[in-house]
Amino acid sequence: MPAYAFEALDAQGASHKGVIDADSAKAARSLLRTRALIPLSVEPATTGAGTQARAGWNLTLWGGRVFNATLLAVWTRQLAGLVAAGLPLERALAALAEEAEKPDQRALVASLRSEVNAGSAFARALAQHPREFSATYVAVIAAGEQSGQLGRVLERLADDLEARENLRNKLIAASLYPAIVSAIAVIIVVFLVTYVVPQVASVFSGSQRALPLLTVIMMGISDGVRAHGWLMLGALVLLTGGVIFARRQPDLRLRMDAAWLRLPLAGRLARGYNAARFCGTLAMLASSGVPILKALQTAAETLSNQAMRADALDALVLVREGAPLASAIGSKKRFPPLVAMFARLGEQTGQLPTMLQRAAEQLSAEVQRRAMHLATVLEPLLIVAMGVVVMLIVLAVLLPIMQLNQLVT
Repeated sequence: MPAYAFEALDAQGASHKGVIDADSAKAARSLLRTRALIPLSVEPATTGAGTQARAGWNLTLWGGRVFNATLLAVWTRQLAGLVAAGLPLERALAALAEEAEKPDQRALVASLRSEVNAGSAFARALAQHPREFSATYVAVIAAGEQSGQLGRVLERLADDLEARENLRNKLIAASLYPAIVSAIAVIIVVFLVTYVVPQVASVFSGSQRALPLLTVIMMGISDGVRAHGWLMLGALVLLTGGVIFARRQPDLRLRMDAAWLRLPLAGRLARGYNAARFCGTLAMLASSGVPILKALQTAAETLSNQAMRADALDALVLVREGAPLASAIGSKKRFPPLVAMFARLGEQTGQLPTMLQRAAEQLSAEVQRRAMHLATVLEPLLIVAMGVVVMLIVLAVLLPIMQLNQLVT
């Protein structure tokens, strides 16, 4: 039965919004009147502009999503629990639609329920919303429906989403403190150079004595920043825009990502993060019953680094031609050797999904360890560097004053 999003008034004039099931829009209005409600608008429950316009925010226009990564993991876990408890999929979706906190979430789930009620497969209903549900998500759901183990597959999918979000959050947390320290340091240095140093310079501008070399250098830097600061800022903005534009060009982005992987510290982190994501996705798809070629294709598309994605697609070609997965991955040097080793063990023991999942776990743990170690080292280094710069500025201010005191005495 189709679902309709409605807005209506009660006898007291209070506004009510929600989703109602009915055979048609006319039937939905009749149902609302039986509830002593005066319908103002009744539209099919979709995530289109009609529902979002009432909320004052066109998500499609501005590129927003109804479910972010965290909400999607929570929603998947809730759906998995309901399905595993024996509740039919249609009723599970209805329950989640009623519990949704935001109108756009309620409309999305109601739209999925409407498609399922009309006889569509759940994976096909999800595929109609590519902004919300990735190709990996849809492929796993399709495999769960075909195998008749949708509840277990949803649990595994929720585990994967939570593990991926946990790794991402830990990486962000590890880089947040150094980023904040760096930003504060830049603000302080710019303030000292553009305001404090010129004040001191104005005091000693009439002096006939030579100023200390450090003060002269700092005054030159101050004059340069004050005279050309906006040009420097504009150049920085243009450089940032140029990098963004370059990354939108496939060839340039491939070269940039390949160069990024060759960096000593950041490159190893990027390799480990992408390899862990690749192994985790491939393990989940393979264990759900997705054919290995399709699983490799989907897992490759989840990689954010274009160079590693190209290597994964090349490995897919080798596997299609009959090569073992371990040798295909092992021939690609951008992937850590751990991936090929666990893939070989999985092929030899017949437990490829299990071994790939272990590889993903080990790579994730290694990435977290390296990120935390790097953050631990960077924090004191940034503080020391900030202290040295501030000390040089302070010395540039104090040295002329000390020189003047010596003359007076």
